[in-house]
Amino acid sequence: EQLSAWIIKRLQNMPDDGVLLATEAVTAAPAAVAETAAGSPALRGARPFAAVSKLYNRAKLAKLYSWNVFRYIGDYLHLFGIAALLATLTKNRSCAGISRSTQILYFLVFVTRYLDLLDRSQAVYLVVFKVTYIVTSVIVLFMFYRLDATYERKKDTCSLAAILAPCCCGALILADSFEVTEVLWTFSQFCEGFAMVPQYVFCYRDRGGKDIGVTSYVLSMGAYRVFYAANWIYKKVQMPHYYNIQSWLGAFFQIMLFADYLLSFTGLSLLRSSVLKVDEQINVVKEKVEMTVWGSASGSSRSQEGELRQRRKIEAEAEEAIEL
Repeated sequence: EQLSAWIIKRLQNMPDDGVLLATEAVTAAPAAVAETAAGSPALRGARPFAAVSKLYNRAKLAKLYSWNVFRYIGDYLHLFGIAALLATLTKNRSCAGISRSTQILYFLVFVTRYLDLLDRSQAVYLVVFKVTYIVTSVIVLFMFYRLDATYERKKDTCSLAAILAPCCCGALILADSFEVTEVLWTFSQFCEGFAMVPQYVFCYRDRGGKDIGVTSYVLSMGAYRVFYAANWIYKKVQMPHYYNIQSWLGAFFQIMLFADYLLSFTGLSLLRSSVLKVDEQINVVKEKVEMTVWGSASGSSRSQEGELRQRRKIEAEAEEAIEL
């Protein structure tokens, strides 16, 4: 297992234009086995192969393991979604229709997942995309800061604590090891699974929102994850040893929520009312905690409480009207 892990690490860290046969890795392996005894495979999601003789050369490994049409489509859909978001913010000079909480969550996803940029040589393709995601997430948050007057707080009600707390717990429980980078990577997978929830809640509340830029952003971010799921299925079929439960769990929740968002266009959403009710209950609990801790709710809390009650009444009347 140590020998297999070392070979996989060598294959992962090679430049894209190089091809290393497994036999060459085996020749050089003995001197490095001891160094990797306490380590884990650097190739994310790969279990050690049963026998070294079954290792692929790097060209075949790259073709079957990572680089396939589903991954490329997913990557460029993700990039398109970010471009649509930036274009919408710039064109409208407004944050209307966009959840700031979702942007905060994506920033956390990127900075915790891509720490490997600091200690591992990687393909130019990966470096460009990873740096782009981090930089654009900072730019988006800066634009929210500059356009704060246009931010619709009343519709962006999803609690970040309700998302971050279970993601942190899941990362500690399901991380492959307790190394900081491993725990943070696992956290990023779970966090991304729910990063779009605040945006969905925002869209469910913003029934009159018809901005094509916002819609393009939401659809692209959901579709990108669907193609990444297809990419994982393809890898599993080609490489039975492939295993990545953290990513799979996060993607499962994200795709289910995205599918429900698509159904909301037809009025058949199964989760819309449930998501809104849970969101409101979380805010009610938050207000009660504030009152318990501080003795009484702050002025802003009382204002939000009144708005919450008014919103419940309006939405209840709207639901009744739809049923009629």
